[in-house]
Amino acid sequence: MYKLDLPIDQKEAAAIERRRNQELERQNRIFNAKVRTIGVDVQGLQEQVHDRNLQEHRENERDEAYASDMIRNDKIAELLQRRREQDIRNLNTAQVEFRALNQQPQSRREWDLNNPDAKKIDKPARVHDDDPRCGIASLQKFDGEDLNSKERKKLMAEQMREWTRKQAEEKMLAEARQKEADRLHDLHRREMDQRACELAKAEEDCKRAINDAVKDYNKSLADEQAEKKRLSEEQDLDNNFTEIMNHVNGDMLTENPDVAQSAFGAHRVIPDRWKGMSPEQLEDIRRMQDLQRQEKKRIEEEEQEREKEWERQRLADARAALLMEREQDRVRKGLDREQADANNRLGAEQKANTEFMDKEVYTNPPTAAYFQQFNTSSR
Repeated sequence: MYKLDLPIDQKEAAAIERRRNQELERQNRIFNAKVRTIGVDVQGLQEQVHDRNLQEHRENERDEAYASDMIRNDKIAELLQRRREQDIRNLNTAQVEFRALNQQPQSRREWDLNNPDAKKIDKPARVHDDDPRCGIASLQKFDGEDLNSKERKKLMAEQMREWTRKQAEEKMLAEARQKEADRLHDLHRREMDQRACELAKAEEDCKRAINDAVKDYNKSLADEQAEKKRLSEEQDLDNNFTEIMNHVNGDMLTENPDVAQSAFGAHRVIPDRWKGMSPEQLEDIRRMQDLQRQEKKRIEEEEQEREKEWERQRLADARAALLMEREQDRVRKGLDREQADANNRLGAEQKANTEFMDKEVYTNPPTAAYFQQFNTSSR
């Protein structure tokens, strides 16, 4: 008999009880809304999304720059390939024309041996029935011959002329078609060359305008600095000259007996001793006034010249900015068209994918029993 009342393992029972208690504690932590923590670091995720978008933007800009360079290189290579093909075509045409003009089969030394029409142009053995070359033993005259050979040959010659005329007309028609095709090809090639020249000229004009603007700006700065230096030197010279004249005409050197000057200031005099201004003082005042008028006029002229220079610089900068803005608008429009095409293509793919998922994949919607199996355990 088998012994069925085996004793219970205490360690196993304790382990089972411990796991049950841990499961109960875990359920209390998870199902308690006041204790559990649900969510993610929103700020960190936003920073990661921002960094990712910034990296993708930089990669897109780099790819666009590479694509622009690739398109420009492809256009240049296409132009070079077309020019090379046209040069080869012209060389072959010239070679064919040279052969047709200077290497005719009739000009060869052995043409009389290889001429296929030698028998046609050769004198026949018998020209007519009364040919004196036909003797008794010539075997060139027999009974039953074609006596209408002249009329037959005349008809054959007329037929040959008609065939030759038709062949000449067909040849002229083929040559005319070939000339028309060559003319259209030349027009197309010239148009492509002119377009390439226009693009190169536009780029060169833009660069030249920018260089001229920078050169004019640097020249204006140099002129302004030179003018400031000249004015400073003139001012120093005037100051030195004025100082020398003051020392020469001063009371110390001229021993001026004029003591009417007040001790309370240079602008004050002693009334009972002052005899009026001297002619030298009046002349100095007039001279200073004249200098001030000239200085003011010069400053106004410099200001007007500076305003004109700034106006020219502003117009040059505006022109350069307008050219750059047009170029940017052209590039942006191209990018917008490419982006619109890509969006339309992605939209069509997304629509097809959505229809496929709705019609083929999501064909078994979940029921209430599917949702009731959740939250029954902490695992």
